Amino acid sequence: MTRIYFPDTVPEHGICEIPAAQAHHIVHVLRLGKGDPVTLFDGRNTEYSAVISDCARGNVRVKVQGRNPGNRESPLQVTLVQAVSSGERMDFTVQKAVELGIAAVQPVLSERCVVRLSGERAAKRVAHWQAVAVAACEQCGRSQVPLVHGLLSYASWLGQASSNTATRILLAPGGETGLKGMNRPAGSILLLAGPEGGLTAAELDSAHRAGFIALKLGPRTLRTETAALAALAAMQVLWGDF
Repeated sequence: MTRIYFPDTVPEHGICEIPAAQAHHIVHVLRLGKGDPVTLFDGRNTEYSAVISDCARGNVRVKVQGRNPGNRESPLQVTLVQAVSSGERMDFTVQKAVELGIAAVQPVLSERCVVRLSGERAAKRVAHWQAVAVAACEQCGRSQVPLVHGLLSYASWLGQASSNTATRILLAPGGETGLKGMNRPAGSILLLAGPEGGLTAAELDSAHRAGFIALKLGPRTLRTETAALAALAAMQVLWGDF
């Protein structure tokens, strides 16, 4: 079933016009036409069954047939705090983390980040990562779109995180404990992953002082695009819905 993100108000049993970019994808990539069924979801945990009623001249309209609860959310409320990685690695991390059920993404710039972003370039990258999250939801069946927060420096974010009541977990080779040695957190979780070169000694020290638990993921050193995803999958097995 083709799923389409439609953040505007969806009228039950009414007609919705699909935005141009998504309409192009429906007609020219998916090759759908009049009478084909689709699912709309609003990003706020509700989805709607619909049928394409018109796709003349590239414009796509759908007839909404009913509202369905779309709750496929994880019982874990995890915010992934990911130091920005280069190339397609960050896209991959965001995409797969959404599939694994995260509640939000907080990108940060730490000292060893290869990528340097600010101003308009930073805003465009955040918008791009948000679009990656939307596409991941369309694919994996989620109807609640995780928010990708604005880019922050590591120091700025850590200053805010120090007052957060969430369980704070830092992915660090040589960490003091493994997931099997932790009890299921009662509330939300902050999961911090460093960049390609890892966090500096000073950054690790400041995270420890802010109450982060250093977590090891076995005896091997994982890449930045692997570490957070491995941790999220393990959390879902131990505490979540896997």
